[in-house]
Amino acid sequence: MIYKTALATSVMILSAGLAQAEESYRIGITQNNVGVDSYQTTYESAFEQAAAKQGNVDVVVLDAGGDVARQIGQVRNLIQQRVDAIIIWPTNGQAVIPAIRQAHKAGIPVVVTNSKIAEAGLDYIAAFSGPDNVQQGASSAEMMCEALDGEGRVVQITGQPGYTTAMERAKGFEERLPEACPGVELVETQPADWNREKAQRVMENFLTKYDDIDGVYAGDDNMGVGALNAAKSAGRADEIVFIGATNFAVGYEAIERGEYYGSIYQSPVDDAEAALQTALDVLAGEEVPKMNFFETPKITADNLAEFDKPVF
Repeated sequence: MIYKTALATSVMILSAGLAQAEESYRIGITQNNVGVDSYQTTYESAFEQAAAKQGNVDVVVLDAGGDVARQIGQVRNLIQQRVDAIIIWPTNGQAVIPAIRQAHKAGIPVVVTNSKIAEAGLDYIAAFSGPDNVQQGASSAEMMCEALDGEGRVVQITGQPGYTTAMERAKGFEERLPEACPGVELVETQPADWNREKAQRVMENFLTKYDDIDGVYAGDDNMGVGALNAAKSAGRADEIVFIGATNFAVGYEAIERGEYYGSIYQSPVDDAEAALQTALDVLAGEEVPKMNFFETPKITADNLAEFDKPVF
């Protein structure tokens, strides 16, 4: 199992005494947008199950529905409830900072999960728990170089504009690509908001605009498979390499079929468990690193058998 946090290899320290073991916590979580994709749905379920296993954790589970204003209101509501800790999956890494600062002033530790907030807010959080999205983008660029033997023209389909994860994965890809293979040109980037149908439409436009596309990088497999579907409908899939991030079941299956070159393996279960454990470590007084990244390896046909098929 992929490791949870830098401190997740140690359970709550039993030697701290019976009083600490019996102490209960109330933790609130406000998520980005559970309904947008199956990753977030699985994350929510895994988070609730992980909390239930603890036996001494009561959770308040909220969903912002992608609305920044709603999420800010949810954070303020959790502050009023005097929860012991707040976990936030930010809808916008910049806009949520004032609410996080308010929690910090109220003495409530905040753990940011999955998608980082802007640097200006780092002083107000206890820790971040999640994937290194810049590295994911860089790893995808390296796979693209391998697949194209260092030469070709590629397009990029990104997630929700203004969303930290989308920006970081794009940044990692765009910075690493010219370093790893100067002969591969990124000709255009368009967003598809993590949506498969939108990604399919974006790819249809790319296929109309460009006669020569050698590779597609998508910010997640949901969008990557949408792009693949568009290329298959146009009869051009065989001439294009498809690479994504956050390996969805549909991406895993496409790799199995030989239609999709590779992705980045990221588990929503690990993500959720890491966030909860980080919050518990903070509440237990552990020295928690500010940034807690869990492993997200490259996945291709060569090593597919080493990984379980995602459940989302």
